[in-house]
Amino acid sequence: MKIMRNESATRPHGTRSLLAIGGLLALVAGSCTAPPPETALPGLDPERLARLDAALQAYVDAGTLPGAVALVASRGETAYLKAFGHRDREAGDPLETDDIFRIASQSKAVVSVAIMMLQEEGRLLISDPVGRHLPEYLETTVARANDDGTYDVVAARQPITIRHLLTHTAGITYGGGTAAREWVEADITGWYFAHRDEPIRETVRRMAALPFEADPGEYWVYGYATDILGAVVEVASGTALDEFLRTRIFEPLGMPDTHFYLPPEKRDRLTVVYSAGQDGLARAPDPGGMVGQGAYVDGPRMSFSGGAGLLSTAPDYARFLQMLLNGGKLGDARILSPKSVELMTVDHLGGLLVRDLNDASAVFGAERGVGFGLGFRVVEDVGAHGVPGSEGIYGWGGAYHSSYWVDPEEELVVVYLAQLIPAGNLDDHAKFRALVYQAIDAN
Repeated sequence: MKIMRNESATRPHGTRSLLAIGGLLALVAGSCTAPPPETALPGLDPERLARLDAALQAYVDAGTLPGAVALVASRGETAYLKAFGHRDREAGDPLETDDIFRIASQSKAVVSVAIMMLQEEGRLLISDPVGRHLPEYLETTVARANDDGTYDVVAARQPITIRHLLTHTAGITYGGGTAAREWVEADITGWYFAHRDEPIRETVRRMAALPFEADPGEYWVYGYATDILGAVVEVASGTALDEFLRTRIFEPLGMPDTHFYLPPEKRDRLTVVYSAGQDGLARAPDPGGMVGQGAYVDGPRMSFSGGAGLLSTAPDYARFLQMLLNGGKLGDARILSPKSVELMTVDHLGGLLVRDLNDASAVFGAERGVGFGLGFRVVEDVGAHGVPGSEGIYGWGGAYHSSYWVDPEEELVVVYLAQLIPAGNLDDHAKFRALVYQAIDAN
C-alpha cells in the first residue's frame, strides 16, 4: 500500500513545498499520480471530506488557531492533505504541508517501535528488568507521602521492566509529584531536553538516583519512561539513538524530514509556536530555545529525547503510521512483524489505576472505553469512549496540540499537526475527528 499525495486537496505551494513534493513522490514505489477531483477516493466521500476545509479555516479566521496541517490517508492513499493558517503569523508566512513541527510525545511511538525491533533481533525482551541494560536501574526508590506533608524514600517493591516503561506503569513522572523538589535540584524537570549539553544516557543515569512516584506496576503514570527507553535502545543496539532511528526507521520508510535537530538548511520550515491567552494568540515564551528555532538548530545536538524530542512533517509521520497499519511494512521496508504490531496495539493495563498526582482514583480508560498498549492509547469500547471511531483505534498526541490515530477497521491513518501551547479550550481535535468519520463511504 502506498501513501500518495492528492494534489487537488492541497493549496498552492511555495518553493519549499514544491521541492518536498518531488522528494515525497520519489519515495513511493511505482508510478504515483494523484486522482483528479472528480475521482472517488478509496473509502471516503470527497465532497463530505471537503467539509474539513471550512471547519479548520474557521479556527484560523477566529484567531484561536495559528495554523495546522491535516492529513487523512485511506487504504494507503492520501485522501486529504491541507495546510491552514501561518507558519509565522507576524511575518505573514503561510503554513505549507511540508513545514516541520515539534511533535513532542509523538516521538514515543517511534522509540517504542525501536524497542520492539530489538526484541525481534534477540537483543532484549520487554520482560527484561531495565537494570539488565542500564545497571543503575537494578534497584530504584519510591517517595511515600506522609500525612504531615513529608515523605519517606523507600525501596521499590519490584524491579522496573522494559514493559513497565512501554506502558507507562514504571511509576515515573515528568519530575512532579511527591519528591518534586529533588528532581528540581537535580535539574531534571519538564519534558524538553534539546538544550541539554549532555547525552540522554547521562540524564537517564542521574534520574535513576531520584525517588519515583509509585512502585512499578502500581499505577499508570505519565513521564520520562520513553526517554529511559531511548537509553535502552542505545545500549542494546550499540548505536546512538538518533543514528538508530535514522538508519533503521526514517531512511527505510522514506521520512527525510524527521530529526532530533534540524539541518540548518531546513530552518525556515520550522513552524513557530504560539500560546493561547485572554488577549488571543501570542508567540510562546522561548526558554532555552524550547519553542523557537533555538536549540533545534543551534543547540548542542547532544540530547536525543526519545520521549518528546523529534521534529517531523505530516507526510513523514503518516508513512510511519502506514507502516504500522500495514502490519510493520511499507513498500519493501519490513520494520516489524505483524505480531509485534498486534502486541503493541492492544490494552496492557487491564483497568490499572491512574496516578495523576491529584487523584489516584481513576481507572485508565474504564469510563472512556480506552486502554493503553506498548506506546499507544487504544480504543476498546466505542460507546464508552463516546466519540466517532472504531474498536481497535490506536494513537496519541503531542504537547504542542498535535494528534494522530490509526483505525485498522476503516484502514485510516490520520495526522493533525499544530504548534499551540497552551491551546486553551479549543475543540478542533474533536471536530476534526467527527468530520473525518462523517466522510466515510461504504463503497
